Amino acid sequence: MHISEGFLPLTHAAAWAAIAAPFAGGGIARLSSRRDDRFLVAASAGYLFALTALKLPSVAGSSSHPTGVAVGTLLAGPVLMPALALVVLLFQALLTGHGGLTTLGANLMSLGVVGPWITWGLWRIAVRAGAQPKVAVMLAAFAGSLATYACTAAQLALAHPDATGGVGGAFVKFGAVFAVTQVPISVVEAVFSVTVLGVFERASGWAAAGREAWVRR
Repeated sequence: MHISEGFLPLTHAAAWAAIAAPFAGGGIARLSSRRDDRFLVAASAGYLFALTALKLPSVAGSSSHPTGVAVGTLLAGPVLMPALALVVLLFQALLTGHGGLTTLGANLMSLGVVGPWITWGLWRIAVRAGAQPKVAVMLAAFAGSLATYACTAAQLALAHPDATGGVGGAFVKFGAVFAVTQVPISVVEAVFSVTVLGVFERASGWAAAGREAWVRR
């Protein structure tokens, strides 16, 4: 998911940074008002960092790994996720060589915006349809993970269109390569997300107290 430094034209890098900036600003503003939930916020950031640090080879100029967006979104909310993703992506770009500064906006859009909001949407739909909590979490986690990579595939396709198929052809090719690793990873992450949220349920009463509040966000 992390697009490497220099793999996007500067115009694309600037455009994605401009698009992501309002989301990051909103997340930072929300972060300053969530002092009562420091435990959940810190846990969400730590989980996001740990899973996205697992770097596997994938499309040239990018990487494949679990996203961690479902747990962070369900614990902290989708509005807050861009702020957490920004911290994680900056740390990884500066200290671990994962991602990059010129691609920060693009990576923030996929990891901090698209993935969380798809997760949030699927969660709400599943819960309101009467799905069991574990099923709702797994569906949301799976969809959020794939949406994160679909966004990255679209970003790469826009920057590097196929010689014959154009942007659409490039998107299909990038998406197909991502799918080889990301579909099974997303399945595992969906199951793991249920386990992790179960731990938080027992440790902080998230399921009893936080889940309904989250659904109303």
